Order: sequence, then structure tokens, then C-alpha cells
Amino acid sequence: MITLEGDGASLGIDDIVGNIPFWRVEGREILHAAPWREEAEVQGDPAIPLVNKRLAGDFLCMPFGRDDVTGGPIHGATANAPWEVVETGAAHAHLRLSVPVQGAVVDKHLRIDGPVLYQRHVVTGGQGAVNFAHHPMARMAAGGRLSFSPKRAVLTDPVAQREGRNLWALGQSVPGLTLARVGGGEWDLRHYPEHEMVEDFCTLVEAEGARIGWTVLMREAEDDMLVVVKDARVMPVTMLWVSNGGREFSPWNDRHRGVLGIEDGCAAGGLGFAASLSDNPFAAMGVTTALPLGGVQVIRHAMVALPRPKDWVEVAQVAVAGDALTLTEAGGARMSVAFDGGFFP
Repeated sequence: MITLEGDGASLGIDDIVGNIPFWRVEGREILHAAPWREEAEVQGDPAIPLVNKRLAGDFLCMPFGRDDVTGGPIHGATANAPWEVVETGAAHAHLRLSVPVQGAVVDKHLRIDGPVLYQRHVVTGGQGAVNFAHHPMARMAAGGRLSFSPKRAVLTDPVAQREGRNLWALGQSVPGLTLARVGGGEWDLRHYPEHEMVEDFCTLVEAEGARIGWTVLMREAEDDMLVVVKDARVMPVTMLWVSNGGREFSPWNDRHRGVLGIEDGCAAGGLGFAASLSDNPFAAMGVTTALPLGGVQVIRHAMVALPRPKDWVEVAQVAVAGDALTLTEAGGARMSVAFDGGFFP
């Protein structure tokens, strides 16, 4: 385990799989770690992919989802293979994936600065193209509310994550944030379904021409905000994974509850690697669903952990200007935090 410390924050990096088991800011636990990470029965089960055995925090998926092209593990070597330490400091680390991805070298750069976690992945060389996504997860004791940068569409996959446990009807493509429910009615995506025992997934497509995209999760019981910011030109979609007691098999055993994945990436939703390389509903909209390899590609992603200001219920805007990130609440109130203005070029 590699540990970073700095200005009221600490972060752990599991170099066995490259994920983040903990990120704490001013004593608050920001990201989710699966309850079975230390269970001998789960860790010794060869049928469970390593990414699921050690499920935690955030990690890079490359490829994202099932690998129906090369037959590799779900979410790829970046989430299942060791990362080698290149250089570390008190509040930063540089790691390199121990195996190539389609011939490409993948470097991971992490830095914490107060409430901000900066991540940069540099993909050098390789052949062909690959889909990918970040995979940050938060857990809520009593649900939460979501706000998003402008989106042009929301899609659900044609096949359920877990048959019979999906809240949202399959095969949808809608222009707003309201999805049809299975069996009738509607669901506002701004609300986490804390009272529904479900396993569900949808994909939000960023507005055309966006430079950055963002998601804000306000956790109710924890009374805080997780702000997730991405380079929308490289990651044109945000995939939401709701895991709320909808998987009854090992290691989940109906105990994985209140978890939300905010998965920014370049992929054809949950359709798999092969679909991302071919015709798909996203490509038909002009959305890129795979990262071309062969040169140098940089994936920039940041998260900010903040207390929720009194009476804030929805964020209308997140902007990066100068050396500040500014959030504007729906009612017009604003707050700013120090942010590296050169991180997103």
C-alpha cells in the first residue's frame, strides 16, 4: 500500500491492482471500499476477478466492462494487474502498469492538494483502439442527490446488469434526466434510489463542444459533496452504476448497498469492448467510443471533497477559471476552492 498525506487529506493506493482503497479529507471517508476486501474466502476464490476481490475507491478500466475482443478480465489489466512505483513524494505518486495494454504503456499520476485529488493517466504507443473509464464509487448511508453538467442524451443498455433487478426500463434513449421505470412510471436521475433493491446502469452523453464535464453527488446522511470533474473531450460519457443490494451471489451477497459509481469514460455504455469499436448507438450520435492508440494520449480526471453548505440542494454550474473551481447552487449561491487552473488545458 502506498500512502499519500497532505493538508488535511490522506490517500491510499493499492499497487496490486492500482485502485484507491481510501481517500480521507478532514476526517471524512470519501470513497467506497467493498466489505469483503479482507475476507479469506473471497480472496481465495479463483472464480472472482481480482478487480472485484479488491473492489475499492477509484481505478482505471481499460478496456471498460467485459473484454469480448481479447478475452481479458473484466475492466482490463489496469484494474487487475500490478502497478510498479516509478516515483513517490509526500502528496504525489507516479506508477506504471506492469503489463502493456495492446502494446501501450500506461502511467498513472496522482496528487492530493487539500480537498482535491488530481489523476492523470498517460497512454503511450500501442496498436488499434481501446475503450476506457474511471470507476470512482461513493457509498451513502441514506441516499443522495445528483447534479450534472449539461447532457444531450441518457441511454440505458438493452440488457440488464442483473435480470429482474433493474429499476430503469431497458433500451431507452431520452433527451432529459427522466427515465422510464420498469412496470411504468418515471425516475428522476438526480435522486439515488436508496429504497429500491436494484442493480442498474445508465449512460449520460455530454453536451456537444463541452470542455469539461462534471457530476456533483450530495450525500444526505454524510452532509457533504463529491465533485467529479473530467476532460469531456477525452471522456464524452458518464456512466452511472447503482449497486443497492441487487446482487445476491458471492461476494456481493445482497450486502453491497448504497453504492454509486460515477464512471466517466470513452465507451459505448455497458455494451462491451467489441461494441465500442464498431457501430453502436453512441457512435450514431457522433460520440467517440474508443481511444485511438499509437501516440500519446492523456486522460485527466479530478475529484473534490467538500462539506455541503447549508441549504444547498442542487448545483447548477461548476467552472474552472484561474486557480479556482467555483460551484454555483441552483439558487445562485457560490463557493470556490483552490484548484490547479492548468490541469485541464
